[in-house]
Amino acid sequence: MYENGMLAPVLALITWTFVMWAWMYATRIPAINAANIDMAELSRTGAPLELPAKVSRVADNYNHLHEQPTLFYALALAAQLAGAADATSIGLAWGYVTLRIVHSLIQATANPIPVRFAVFSLGSLVLAALLVRTLLAL
Repeated sequence: MYENGMLAPVLALITWTFVMWAWMYATRIPAINAANIDMAELSRTGAPLELPAKVSRVADNYNHLHEQPTLFYALALAAQLAGAADATSIGLAWGYVTLRIVHSLIQATANPIPVRFAVFSLGSLVLAALLVRTLLAL
């Protein structure tokens, strides 16, 4: 029943990362054009790309999706290979994916940092629980 159980949440988070990638460019390119930023000059001088916060937050979140979620990908695949992909572990994986999507939406919109931190922390605890379950299955 759980033969490929951990793969769907992994693919869902990868898909979400591409959604954020598209959102990043959909906001970043118009902002660069509106500000008449010379990208060749930035490349030559190494000056930072300074864009409005509402644009930068989307790019920041895209970058964040390449940080802790990499642990999730490895852990989910390890759980699958270790035979620890039961209903509880799959539920934890989906919980983590859901919390990362909520984290993205918070950061890319209003960005109340205490709320974002709470969601991030909860996601970290879910990831830790998945790790413990996988270790115990070994």
